[in-house]
Amino acid sequence: MYRSIVLIPVLLLPACSLTPGMEMETNSPLSHIEVPTMKDGKLVKEKAKIIPITADLIIERANAKQQGINTLPTDNAPTTAYKIGPHDRLQITVWEHPELNDPGSEKIDPELAGKTVQDDGTLYYPYVGNVPVGGKTVAEARELLTEGLSKYFKNVKVDVRVLSFQSHRAAVVGQVEHPGVLSMNETPLTIAEAISRAGGVNEEADTTNVTLARDGKLYKIDVMKLYEKGGTDQNLLLKDGDVLNIPDRRDNKVFMMGEVNKQQALQIGNGQRMTLSQALAEAYGLDFNSSRPGEIYVIRPGEMKPEIFQLDAESPDALILADQFPLQAHDTVFVGTAGVTQWSRVLNQILPSSFTSVMSRAAFMGM
Repeated sequence: MYRSIVLIPVLLLPACSLTPGMEMETNSPLSHIEVPTMKDGKLVKEKAKIIPITADLIIERANAKQQGINTLPTDNAPTTAYKIGPHDRLQITVWEHPELNDPGSEKIDPELAGKTVQDDGTLYYPYVGNVPVGGKTVAEARELLTEGLSKYFKNVKVDVRVLSFQSHRAAVVGQVEHPGVLSMNETPLTIAEAISRAGGVNEEADTTNVTLARDGKLYKIDVMKLYEKGGTDQNLLLKDGDVLNIPDRRDNKVFMMGEVNKQQALQIGNGQRMTLSQALAEAYGLDFNSSRPGEIYVIRPGEMKPEIFQLDAESPDALILADQFPLQAHDTVFVGTAGVTQWSRVLNQILPSSFTSVMSRAAFMGM
């Protein structure tokens, strides 16, 4: 009789208040807690919407991805010729006038030879003065110098070439062998050439999620498509100030939690496509003794735009939807716990093992 009296208050307590471990709030269209969310350019707190995984959702997301995939910059027309800029060094040769080419018959170190373009885009040349060569091609700079010298000399023949390219640069950072700044020369610098000049990507590179930062905007570049499928649309010409970032694939993981047979972090990236069903299979499926198949969640943090998706897999054919639902890096797959299992865990934590054994024997004897 005493044992029954002790057990009654425990049985009257709400199971949800005693359930150990994590649990998603069921039968609610919103998350249980508020999360940071970017809205109208500001960070606010709000509850994330729980979105059912349905055929309509998969079709909608697939169509949106096709329409918005790789929105690349449109101002990518190749330049016809190199534009001279500040800090470039030019070699200027005036034929049949050695006094202009080598004043005072001084031998100049090749490293210091030539005329350096100043910050304002001008360079000084005898007789002509400051010549505005910034933003001009080599041919245009030659015309300016020829016009200026023709006021003092007859039949002037001028040759101009760039000795050192310093004004236009692009950076390659991340998972390449030699990250750093690359100078751009008369040959247009493409993404493939820039990566090659940086020593190529290393084994930790995620070539499917390369980003190009240009004029305050980020563009996604699929370098693997360029390398393996000849996707020349990805091989953009770089511009002055561009930053090409090759990310680390080791950060691209999907986290399996809850009532799966193996909680773990799954590596994805470099062109690998992982669906919800594949992730569940990698985790050796659901624990059918303790899981609630109707509560399979995919929690996606996004870039301050969190989303929560729910798959009701009470019916096995729902796994068709799971196989068509692609996961993204940093997704967390959480499988809910069955109510009976939750209550069993509560009893195991509250009741001593010896008392549980006594109750089991009492039940067996019909007490």
